[in-house]
Amino acid sequence: MAAVVERKLELTPYQVVVKPLVSEKGVHQATRHNRYGFEVHPQATKDEIKAAVEELFNVKVVAVATQTRKGKARRSRFKMGYTKTWKKAIVKLGPEHKLEFF
Repeated sequence: MAAVVERKLELTPYQVVVKPLVSEKGVHQATRHNRYGFEVHPQATKDEIKAAVEELFNVKVVAVATQTRKGKARRSRFKMGYTKTWKKAIVKLGPEHKLEFF
C-alpha cells in the first residue's frame, strides 16, 4: 500500500504557468479545437493549472490534460547529458473564449 505524501508547496498563478507553447501543432489545436499548450511547473496539479489559466487570462477552462515529457539524451563533445524533464498542459477553453498571444 502506497503512502500518501502531502505537498507543502504553494504556487502562485505566475509560478504555475511557465510559458505558452507555440508550435505548428499548437496553433492548429488553438484554431480548430480551442486547445492551448503551456509549459507548467512540474509539481502543479490539474486544478492549480485550471485556476491559474482562468486567473491570468480571464477565460473559462473546460478541461486540462497533462503530460510529463522526459528529458532527451544530448552529447557535448565526449560527455553525455540530458535536457530537463518538463511538464506540459493542454488546456481546453469554453466555446466563447479565445487566447490571443500567437
